[in-house]
Amino acid sequence: MAQFSVHKNKNPRTRGAFPFLVNVQSDLLRDLRTRVVVPLVKQTTIGKRPLKDLTPIIDVEGHKYVMLTPQLAGIAASELGAEVGSVASSRNTIIAALDFLVTGI
Repeated sequence: MAQFSVHKNKNPRTRGAFPFLVNVQSDLLRDLRTRVVVPLVKQTTIGKRPLKDLTPIIDVEGHKYVMLTPQLAGIAASELGAEVGSVASSRNTIIAALDFLVTGI
């Protein structure tokens, strides 16, 4: 479960809306039983994005998803589904969105 790994959402109540979760937790904290994740929603299912710097578009499996940074959550690591890829190539964009959420800058 490396930082920026993308996982299937195992939660039956939310996986229809949010099929994937991005693990944004530092690899230094890999021994914790929890992970900080951000849900992804298909770009085609939402209207206008509120703030592009806060909700960047991420490519997963050839499709565009919006990272819903304001819905950042901590979940049990065991609740993460299968890993489907990595968005480490979008690291700077993801960190910028997290910074914007926390600091407003």
